[in-house]
Formats: sequence, structure tokens, C-alpha cells
Amino acid sequence: MKDNLLHIDGPRLWASLTEMAKIGATAGGGVRRLALTEEDRRGRELFATWCREAGMSVWTDEVGNLFARRAGTDANAAPVMMGSHLDTQPEGGRFDGVYGVLAALEVVRALNDADIVTDKPIEICSWTNEEGARFTPAMLGSAVFAGAMTLDDALARTDAEGVTLGAALDACGARGTRPVQGVAVDSYFEAHIEQGPILEANGTTIGVVTGGQAIRWFDVTVTGVAAHAGTTPMRYRKDAFFGAAQMALEIERVMARYAPLGLVTIGQIQVANSSRNTIAANLTFTVDLRHPDDAQIDAMERDLRAVCASAAAARGLGAQIQHCWTSPATPFDAACVGLVAEAVEALGYPNERIVSGAGHDAIHLARYCPTAMVFIPCVDGLSHNEAEDALPEDVTAGTNVLLNAVAARAGARVPQAANAEADA
Repeated sequence: MKDNLLHIDGPRLWASLTEMAKIGATAGGGVRRLALTEEDRRGRELFATWCREAGMSVWTDEVGNLFARRAGTDANAAPVMMGSHLDTQPEGGRFDGVYGVLAALEVVRALNDADIVTDKPIEICSWTNEEGARFTPAMLGSAVFAGAMTLDDALARTDAEGVTLGAALDACGARGTRPVQGVAVDSYFEAHIEQGPILEANGTTIGVVTGGQAIRWFDVTVTGVAAHAGTTPMRYRKDAFFGAAQMALEIERVMARYAPLGLVTIGQIQVANSSRNTIAANLTFTVDLRHPDDAQIDAMERDLRAVCASAAAARGLGAQIQHCWTSPATPFDAACVGLVAEAVEALGYPNERIVSGAGHDAIHLARYCPTAMVFIPCVDGLSHNEAEDALPEDVTAGTNVLLNAVAARAGARVPQAANAEADA
């Protein structure tokens, strides 16, 4: 197939993205389709319907990962897999995750249109709870699949209302019987919006992703003393909120040492038993650290702990830091990255090598099988936002790259009978 580049039907893919975005659509133009909710169930059902219409077999595994398979000529060969996720943030966009799932479906549709067979089977997976917006951790379904998390641990995870993942799977009708672990996979390819501004700023159509940066999540709990807001002089207070505010500013200052690659985010703050006229006694905030180098993120963690301890001691507060999750820096497979690079060069799209700043299911899969990713720009670099957007021409270009890379890996060819008919 090297001499014959394949192309997708761009308007068809765009129409699929538009139709899926209606499920959980928000007034602000985004999507709310939290994992294993009614909206997620409807999204899964629509995707499964489209896959069956494309001639694929469909099933779910024990943690609800949703698979669709296009047969290859070698029934014993491990599949070339593509995918991403259908769940969203509470006020998410129309492309994060879903683009990768529907781009993969469009690859299969394009192969069908061109009467292409592949030696290896091709599979698509929509992974369960990638966002981590309902259940922690993020990328949960792919973590269990790749052996980074046990099935029992995953099923016992609870959302903010105490509902376990297992119960949510049953309520959504998403719990399958196929084993989630020990599945043979030849390779994994994932298309995704960049979720940042780099490609757009550089005028680049395709990001050839070389790997993912390290990520660490922490919960910081600051403990003071509750007291009356009107009767307690400032010098006698042990105010958890002002202590946390000091920590936050100092964390920002110290982490500037690691710029431009080091990143720190405080995304959630919760005051326990909060009241307008009561001094905060117990406060928890989250910290997200990221860096492409594991040694540098080690140093960032040490600085985080030192800053919080120092600020707490100065105010007579308690401070505890709980480590919640780590995703180490992860390089992608050179051969798979090479196939992406070859496809984009053959197609003639402006491209650059890039490290993924966000966590993706591909990070877990990269520790399980050869893996690569394809990035396209998103408008203004926005993601995890209702205003998230992508240009139709970029959506098409990224999927053309995915199609040709996957076709090459899967051993795509035109059957002899089809060749004979064409010659006649």
C-alpha cells in the first residue's frame, strides 16, 4: 500500500462528530457525558450501532471498555488497535477523546470503501472513564487493561455520591464478561486534539507524538482551628484557608524554577463544614505536577512538600500531602512513531515532533504494546472547555495520517479478485 495513499471521507467523519456531540450537549456548545451515566450509555450505543453497520463485531470487557473488531485475513494475528474515549468533563468539548474514537471508525469505513483487506485484525476501543471526572483515577479502563490497576480495585472506586464503578457499570449495562487483562495486542494508535496551543501557534497541521510527560497528582489537607469570625482576633487564628492561600502562591513561585517544561495546577479546593462566619479549620486542595523528565518531577515533588510544611509551620497549621496517582514519563514505540511520520510526510502535511502534555489512554498502552499518537491542533489551544473546537480540515488530515499508518502496520492490500476486476 506504500505507493497508494488512502484518504477518508472528511464530511462523513464531521457528520459523525456532530451527531455524537448532540448526546449530552450543553447550552454553552459543549458536552457533558460523564462516564457510565445515561448520556455515556447513549453515546456508547450510537458508536456500537455505527460499528455494526461497518461490519464489525462489538463487545465489552469486565471493566466496560467497548471494543469493535474488523477481521483480518490472519485470524490468529494480534490486532492493530485504535481508540480513545467517549466520556467527557462536566463542561467538556466536542472533540476531546471522541475524535480519536470516531477517527478510528472512519479508518475502518475508508478501508471498507476501498475494498482493502488487512492481514492483521483491526480493533477500536472506547476506554472507560478516561477523564477521571466521575471516578478516580483518570484513564481507569486502560489502566486495568494494561495491568497498571487491578480489576477489583477499579470496580470498588466510588464517585462523589458513593456509587461504585461496578454498580455504575451494571446500571449502564456496560459490564461485559470478556477478560480485561492478558489480551494480545499488536500495536495501538490514538488520534487526539493537542489540547494546547503549540501546533496552532506554529502553523502545524500534525503533531507526531513521541511520548507523554510525567504526571503526579496530590491531595493537600491543611488543618487549623474552627472559631467565630466575629470574636477571634486575627493574631489568635489558625486559619486553614489563608494558610492554603499562602501555600498556593509559594508553590507557584517555586515551580517557576522548572519553567518552561514544568507545570503545576491547583484544580480543586474544598473547605469541610464551611460557613460564612466560621474560620476554616479543614481544607483540601489538589495539586497536579507535570514534566517530561522523571528526575525533574521528583524535584518538583520535594519542593511541593517543603513549601507546604514551611507555610504550615509558620502559621501553626497541620499539613498532610497524600500522593494519589503517578504516570511516569513514557516514550512511544520508535517503529509506530515512524509509521506516523512516514504517513504525514507522504501526505505532505506540515508537522512537528511533540511530547504529549496531557495524559491519554495511549500512555498506559505504551507500557503494554508498541504505541503512537497523532495530534491535530485545537482552536486557541482550548480543551476541557465548552468552547473547545477543531477545524474540519485538520480533523480530516489527522485521520488520513491515522488511516495510512494503521493500514501499513496491519498489512493492508487490495484482494487479488478486486485487482483482476479493476484490470478488466
